[in-house]
Amino acid sequence: MLIFVFNMKTIRLCIFIVFVNFITTGLNAQIMASQSGIYNIDSLRQTFDKTPSFGLYKDNYFIFGIPTGNAPTVKNSNAKFQLSISQRITKSVLPWNTYLYFFYTQKCFWNIIDDSMPMTDINFNPGIGLTKPLFVKDRFIGKISLILEHESNGKDSINSRSWERVSFAANIVVDPHLIVHGKFWIPIVDGKHNKDLLNYAGLFQVGASLSSTNKKFGVAFNLTKRKGWNLNYNTTVEFTYRFSRRSNQHLFMQFYNGYGEGLLNYKHHSSMIRAGIVIKPNLFSEF
Repeated sequence: MLIFVFNMKTIRLCIFIVFVNFITTGLNAQIMASQSGIYNIDSLRQTFDKTPSFGLYKDNYFIFGIPTGNAPTVKNSNAKFQLSISQRITKSVLPWNTYLYFFYTQKCFWNIIDDSMPMTDINFNPGIGLTKPLFVKDRFIGKISLILEHESNGKDSINSRSWERVSFAANIVVDPHLIVHGKFWIPIVDGKHNKDLLNYAGLFQVGASLSSTNKKFGVAFNLTKRKGWNLNYNTTVEFTYRFSRRSNQHLFMQFYNGYGEGLLNYKHHSSMIRAGIVIKPNLFSEF
């Protein structure tokens, strides 16, 4: 077991180094462009304004899996699914050509092979915020967002978990096959029974998404830094295979190692590998 822990720390350190390398090399990378010119400022703003107001926010998926460090049982093997949507409330008429969005994400852990198939934890994450597309030399390079979020599990008494945060997020297109992202937050931990949540759920996150030339295969990772000065990250690694170029449906595998995967048992360390299907947003997959 000690060897496994050491290896996980090594993996996290390697991923972090790779991410920093992406950031530094990305400064000189090709800015996303299109032969049709769709990514100049005026045409892209018009495209944003004309797109449907309702859409996907984070990945929408249904996956099932088992722990990696212990023998699987009906108690520790479960399904995890996420529903996430966004609603654009305005067009690009706000100051600095920003858009006002409403976001909603719901994540559920479901013991579907246990007796009575209980849903053990449901996390509710609504938010509202401003998003601004970013342009450099008339080319679209990503977006930044300022979001006010709430997250809770809808339970009462000692099982109640809740917090608020003001989040600052960025998604940067390094080239058509590489996107890097980062997000940090100013937390307001008001839940009576989760005052130490930041020790487990973290203070900020960084990551990257890569895709193959034909957009069939993809890999993404996300590191969430827990409170403290040591290298204590919650790690998510994902692999996708796209069914067809006309579809946003993918075969999906996710590995999670760390704390705070769900609010109810946020102090419990989990190391899970799950597989299933995911429906992805068109431009960016948020974490």
